[in-house]
Formats: sequence, structure tokens, C-alpha cells
Amino acid sequence: MYISFKIIDAMREQKLKDKLEEINHELINNGELDSPDIGVLSGSSGLALFHFYYNAYNPNEISEDVGSEIIAAIVGTINEGYNFHTFCGGIAGAAWTIELLNELEFIEVDTDGLLGILDDYLHHVANLHDQGNFFDFLHGIIGIGYYFLKRYENTKSSELKSRYERMLIEMILLLKERSKKSDHGIYWESFLIREEGLKGCNLSLSHGLSSIINFLSRLSSHKAFSEHTLPLLNQSISHLLNYKKDQADASFFPDWITDKNQESQSNRLAWCYGELGVAVSLWRASKVLQNKKVKETAIELLEYAATRRDIEETRIVDGGLCHGAFGVMHIFDYMYKETSNNTFKEAADYWIDYGLTIDHHKDGSAGYKKWRGGDTPTYEKENSLLEGIAGIGLAILSYLNPEKTDWNQCLMIG
Repeated sequence: MYISFKIIDAMREQKLKDKLEEINHELINNGELDSPDIGVLSGSSGLALFHFYYNAYNPNEISEDVGSEIIAAIVGTINEGYNFHTFCGGIAGAAWTIELLNELEFIEVDTDGLLGILDDYLHHVANLHDQGNFFDFLHGIIGIGYYFLKRYENTKSSELKSRYERMLIEMILLLKERSKKSDHGIYWESFLIREEGLKGCNLSLSHGLSSIINFLSRLSSHKAFSEHTLPLLNQSISHLLNYKKDQADASFFPDWITDKNQESQSNRLAWCYGELGVAVSLWRASKVLQNKKVKETAIELLEYAATRRDIEETRIVDGGLCHGAFGVMHIFDYMYKETSNNTFKEAADYWIDYGLTIDHHKDGSAGYKKWRGGDTPTYEKENSLLEGIAGIGLAILSYLNPEKTDWNQCLMIG
């Protein structure tokens, strides 16, 4: 039995290496995006992350040169007047990526000089987010704040550090001001279906309460912010946990709750919506708060999620990080490294094996296409980090080289 297990592991490793080479070849030769985005999740800076991480795994001049060319092009695009601000597709995400690459010594840049000039613009945009989904991680001020926090942690300038501290406290106070009280804690209202004017509390990691809890947890690890953030963190966790079902009906949590207490439950197993994103954020919060109950809840959610293998019920029909097989795999793989819980290792292996079987699109990117949804589901090629093969490649790289996972901070995982 032991020998068979090792043979299976060796076969999986070779398949992953082969797929990684295929992805690298595709991104080197056909890596253009269909959009002008420069952000980390949907834009070109996410592609740069892949090339630099691939070069760290398999040193070669081509990958390093392509990654450097992408970063240079991004800087040129911003200098030419590009002004889309978001973390997902715009300046905040691109600047965050440059800061991370510099932090990891993949590039050598004076980020205080290069990125500091963007601060006024991003701060101005954050102040304009006073309606609708202003706290959205992918598209709102949480993403901008996430970039400011990375700069706060890395800047060598005491003057800039003080400036980032002031801007982040300003955001925290805005979150406090915009929070709504419930019988169990606090939450933030957003449009759930904008076209219908439907509002309520989104619980997701991509757009809702879980991302705020995650962000507040990261801020709370710094003394400069903890006085302001810890009360918000505890109250928002209390509100979230109020919606945990005693017994899971596919998922322990709804995706969102309207102001009239109506729930939407998709039962998806994914990074973006569902209990995996909730669990990742609760896990981070539990470490900051040293809260045993929150930690146990995170583990409970993940252990249950690890049992969910029905493809139709989990709606895992593509490979991407957002809502596909490799995103689910990476969360379980990360949590195995955090906890040494073999349940998570088994789940990661299951989903990576499944992910290797769905590269069947002959006109796809390395065999993969992203699912577009709709009444008649369609698929299309995608190279980006969030939904495309750059993200699949990064997840494979982290599986093969567990020491190299810092890129996943862009998903609020690491």
C-alpha cells in the first residue's frame, strides 16, 4: 500500500510538471489578455506574478525577461494617464504586485519613489466611494486599503509610514461610520442585485463581510490600528456567525442576506462565495484574536467542505482560482500547511487530480477555459490569475514548491 501511494504521488507530480510547462509555454507565446486591465486578479500584473514565480522554480532568462517587460509596460501605461483604480483590474492591484515582487526580491525597485506618487490618486478615489458597494475588496476601498497596508508594512520612509497610517485609520473610521448594527453585531450593506435595487449583507470573501473581517484581522496585527479595528472585528465576526446553520444544507452559510432577512444560497464550493472564503477569514481572525471558538469554527467549516465531492452540487466545472478546481485545491493545500490536518491534504489531492482531468478544451489555454455561466453555460479562454491559467499555474507551483506561496496574499489567503 505504501509503495502504491508513492507511485500515485510520483504520477501526480509528473502530470503537474507537464501541465505547468504547458501553461508556461502558453503564457510565454500567447499570454495577451483580452482586456487592458493591469491589476493583479484580472490584469497583466497577475501574469507577471506567474512569470517571476515560474522563474524562481525553473530559472530561465525568458520568464524573468517577460515578467520584467510586463512590469515596465504597466508603469508606462500609468504614466500615459491610465486611471482605473481597482485592486482586481487596476492601479491598486498593479502597485500591490510591484510592492510584493520587490519585497520578495524578484525585482529591485525603489517603491517609495515609484509608487508614492500614486497615493494621492488612490486616496482621492477611496474618498469618492461613498455609495453602493464602497467596501468591495475586488472593486472598492478594501482593495485600495489592502494596497496601502502592504506599503505601510514595507516602506522605508517614516514620513510615508505615518501617511499610510493616517489614510488607513481614515478608512477604518469610515468603515465604523458606515457599519449597521444588528442584534448580534455589525455588518455593511451593499447592493446584492443592483439592477433590482436589492440591498443587504453580502458574506463573501470576494465582495462582502468575509473580506472586511480578513482586512480588519490584518490591520489588527499592528498596534497602530488595533485599538480601532478590534471592536469592529469582534462585532463583525459575531454578526457573521449568527448566520451559521446548525446543520449544513450543502453549505453552512448563505451567500447573502437581504434587509428583509431573505437568504440566497448557491451552495458553491469556491474561493469567491461560500464557506471556504468564510473559513479562510475566520482562521486568520482566530490567530489575531487568539480565539479558540473562532478557530474551531474555521476548522469545522473546512473539514465539512473537504467532504463535498459532488461536482454538480459544488458547481466546480472549470479550473480557475475564483470558483474552480485549482482554487479549491489551493485553499485546502494552504490549510494543510497551516494545520497539518491530513483531511485537508486528502481534499487538496482530490481536487488537483480532478483539475487535471478537465483540461479537455482543444481550443482553450493549455486545455482550460473559464466558465461563463448563464442559462446556457458557455466557456471562453482566459489567461488571468483569478479565472485563467496564470492562477492555475501559480497554484501548481505552490503545490510543487510549498515554500513559495506569498502570491496568494492577492486572494487574502496567505
